[in-house]
Amino acid sequence: MTSAESQGGLFISGGGETYRNPTEVKMSQIVLPCHANHCGELSAGQLLKWMDSTACLSAERHAGCSCVTASVDDIYFEHTIGVGQVVNIKAKVNRAFNSSMEVGIVVTCEDLYSDLQWKVCQAYATFVARGSDMGKVQLKPVSLQTQEEQLEHSIASERRRMRLIHAEIMTDLLSSWQTVEACQEPENAVAAERTRVESVELVLPPHANHQVNTFGGQIMAWMVNVATIAASRLCNAHPTLRAIDMFHFRGPSQVGDRVVLKAIVNNTFKNSMEVGVCAEAYCGNEPLRHINSAIMMFEVLDKEKKPRKLPHIQPEPVDGKRRYQEAIARKKIRLDRRYIISCRQTEVPLSVPWDPSNQVNLYTLEENQVLCFRVETTVDVPAGRVFLLLSDLSRRPDWDSHYKHCELINQVDEDDGIYHVITPSVNRSNKVQDFILLASRRRPCDPGDPYVVALRSVTLPTHPPTEDYTRGEVFCAGFSIWEESVGNTKVSYYNQASAGVLPYISTDIAGLSSTFYRTFCSCKKFLKDNKDG
Repeated sequence: MTSAESQGGLFISGGGETYRNPTEVKMSQIVLPCHANHCGELSAGQLLKWMDSTACLSAERHAGCSCVTASVDDIYFEHTIGVGQVVNIKAKVNRAFNSSMEVGIVVTCEDLYSDLQWKVCQAYATFVARGSDMGKVQLKPVSLQTQEEQLEHSIASERRRMRLIHAEIMTDLLSSWQTVEACQEPENAVAAERTRVESVELVLPPHANHQVNTFGGQIMAWMVNVATIAASRLCNAHPTLRAIDMFHFRGPSQVGDRVVLKAIVNNTFKNSMEVGVCAEAYCGNEPLRHINSAIMMFEVLDKEKKPRKLPHIQPEPVDGKRRYQEAIARKKIRLDRRYIISCRQTEVPLSVPWDPSNQVNLYTLEENQVLCFRVETTVDVPAGRVFLLLSDLSRRPDWDSHYKHCELINQVDEDDGIYHVITPSVNRSNKVQDFILLASRRRPCDPGDPYVVALRSVTLPTHPPTEDYTRGEVFCAGFSIWEESVGNTKVSYYNQASAGVLPYISTDIAGLSSTFYRTFCSCKKFLKDNKDG
């Protein structure tokens, strides 16, 4: 059973008139057994078909002509949908550029018996308008009437920028991040070749859209199918699709074409795996042409519905190792894309390991509209010595490039001091930033307790803000130093991010920079070099 309607969300203007977004399209579907997988849940491929169809109708309503799918951005599946439940899909055009437009898609699930509804996923698709002569169409601007529409319109340009520079970011990240050069190949690793899948589909009339091209949602459904098989071969179990990186449609295929779909596991990350998928098409004796590619993230759930630990992957030489390294870089980028694409920082995952080598880990937590992060590493230096070295902020410029200058301006007592810290500029104004920090250090009270170094911004009449610097604030930061064994210490750095700190850490939280990794490697070297000082 299905229904679709082209009415927008209601908005009551000051004059009492009801405003309806003219581009919004809604689709509702009851999940039948033919739509479900072996678990009795709606298959991701079927859901992608419905999402693409709804978004295409919205794009065509705005353009006034036929539209084709160019890409679909990151999709994070928050919940599954069971047989008998209702899927509600809403799509509307957020912004029109020259001949392309961004369509926002929101999927919710409705239980008819309890009358409960919950969000399933959100995505952003890019469509290109095509005229009757197959040429590009100059699109009209989107009319903005509500605050929500204005917000989505503004953020859409940033999402478009990220799509356009994605390849450039990957290249820069791989060239600057030295730790991915060596692929880990531990014992009992599964050969990537074992997960390789290749399948062919014949494009029939039911697979085509009203433009006689293969329906974009159909291509995506076929790609999910082969990716699921590849993921299953890694762990000999049924995997669960959790996220999809950008679908990139490079060209069309038509009725009569053969579509060749290929998938392979690129890398594994403790509880998740990345599967790369590509689609190629041909007709008769013509050569294969690349029409689509995507990256998908899978988990394998245990009986308690918790992610299982996955085996390591052993990549193939050359191309396999390249895909292995790119998977690590994409994992870092994914956090930033989820941060910006969702427009909601509350969706930052908790306790996200940042570095795959487990030498330096980054964890983030968003709570009460405050972003906190922790960077963690271990060193072969006694805890007491680590405590003395890290509590002396005047030595921090020796290992932290963010500290351009650090001067002790007031020794309050033996364990507390106030420092003036100057940091490099991180914005276009080239105006450096300074902080007035109270550094407090405390030794363990009882066995098993950590050493603590705490930092907090304070104000001093003798050091007011000046025009030469932008005064920054640190809400709460510092080190916890734990003695794990004799001569072995775990060092954790905490920071409650403020407006003054975010510019220095945002690219690391986002995964677009490895500054945290380099800084903590420098810190470890500093501690080891001064181990016996």
